[in-house]
Amino acid sequence: QVQVVESGGGLVQTGGSLRLSCVASGRTFSMYAMGWFRQGTGMEREFVAAITWSAGATYYADSVKGRFTISRDNAKNTLYLQMNSLKPDDTGVYYCAAKEAFGVLRRYHDYDYWGQGTQVTVSS
Repeated sequence: QVQVVESGGGLVQTGGSLRLSCVASGRTFSMYAMGWFRQGTGMEREFVAAITWSAGATYYADSVKGRFTISRDNAKNTLYLQMNSLKPDDTGVYYCAAKEAFGVLRRYHDYDYWGQGTQVTVSS
C-alpha cells in the first residue's frame, strides 16, 4: 500500500509559477512510476505529466509541454511538478498518482494509488 499526499497549490495570476510536491510513503518509492493529473470543475480528470521510476523518461500533455516540468527525488520520496507561464485553463485540482511499474504511464486507469489533490487557481 502506498499513500501519496500533494501540496503546493494556491492562487496565482496568469503568467505566474507554482511548484507542486507529492510525498509518497508505504513502499519503496523508487519502484513506482508516477504521474500528475488534473480536474477542472465539471470536467473529467486529465493527464498532465508522467515520469518513470528512474526519472529516465518523462511525458507531457500537449497543453503543458514547454511550461511544466515533472521531476522526482527518490531519496526524499517526493515527486514535483514545476508549473510556469500558468494560464486560467490550468485551473483545477491536481492529483498525484503512483503505480509499481516500469515505463511512462499516461492513462488514468494505469494507476493504483491517488492523493486527495491540491487546488490550483490561475486568475486572469
